[in-house]
Amino acid sequence: MSNIIKPTVGRKVWYRPCKDDLIGLGAMACSATQDEPAQGQPLDATIIAVWGDRMVNVLVTDVMGKQFPVLSVDLLQAGDEPRKDVDGKIAGRYVEWMPYQQGQAAKAELPAIQPSADALSASAGFARTAS
Repeated sequence: MSNIIKPTVGRKVWYRPCKDDLIGLGAMACSATQDEPAQGQPLDATIIAVWGDRMVNVLVTDVMGKQFPVLSVDLLQAGDEPRKDVDGKIAGRYVEWMPYQQGQAAKAELPAIQPSADALSASAGFARTAS
């Protein structure tokens, strides 16, 4: 069973900034702190190019509505962990699927329930007696 959601242009994802995104003149405005940038509320992002199942370009919108193109960012799939530095802190920016999208993908992977032969014959018998 695969947990991979195929990224396509135009899909929405959550962007988790890195420390560098939050400093300087062109800093993104978000609820995260510089010490733990990926721990705050995620930012809205739209996929603008796909490099593979785990690498995309995105257009990020910060909490003030300012947009930032972010190139070659890691796309975490279900079960993936973000890269960490030697201290165990999340290192680098990444995007992830929203919980709703992950739930829909999980539903799509469920096997179709086939009615049993007993259920089919019982319903056929009911139809004959009902008329």
